[in-house]
Amino acid sequence: AEPAGRTYAFHTHHRAQLFQIVRGSLRLETERGYFIIPPERAVFVPSGVLHEVTYLQETERSYLFFRPDAVASLSPEVSVIGTTQLLRELILAFLEIPRADAGSLRAERLVAVILDQLQTSPVAPLSLPLPASERLRDIAADMRNEPGADWPLDELASRAAMSPRSFQRHFQSETGMSFRAWRQQAKLLKSVEWLAGGRSVGDIAFALGYSGPSAFIAVFRAAFGASPGKYFQDTPLKL
Repeated sequence: AEPAGRTYAFHTHHRAQLFQIVRGSLRLETERGYFIIPPERAVFVPSGVLHEVTYLQETERSYLFFRPDAVASLSPEVSVIGTTQLLRELILAFLEIPRADAGSLRAERLVAVILDQLQTSPVAPLSLPLPASERLRDIAADMRNEPGADWPLDELASRAAMSPRSFQRHFQSETGMSFRAWRQQAKLLKSVEWLAGGRSVGDIAFALGYSGPSAFIAVFRAAFGASPGKYFQDTPLKL
């Protein structure tokens, strides 16, 4: 298991990587965005992508590496996916193969089925795009660190030396999301992180600035298709 707080600073791999989280959670950040990977999810990182990994709780995980040509049909972007019971069992079966037999026919067949599962696995909405410019990126970092704080648009725009309208236009241009939608997604990712760590729904709701648990649950359900209390249960709805 990886201890809480352990960070692997920005690095790349010459092979594609698949992290599967069994228990705990991690945060993965790239130059273009950041991702939260809670239990029973996995993150696919294409080869050559610069990324940093931080374990948010004590975390049990497994991972596989793939040759770039083997995953050419998969997304060229980092993506968080929901893992089915079948995919989890396939990964475990592959990891039980001795290293000396990694090129065996059985191993090749398992890899083929794993890749087929990855192609059809739903992408989980657990990512947040980051602005490209330094001034907006710094502001985004502060909002990520304190998602429940009051962030008046006028003050943020002034900090970026822009008018409020210009600030919103630049923010959407650089992230692909409206400022309001981005803030809500930042809150949702923080809530998933806290839920994975065992924090209560009521505590999370108030920490993120919602009027109460009901308001938070409604927003969470609209985003993820399940209530916070059921999000980590092994059901077809869960991503």
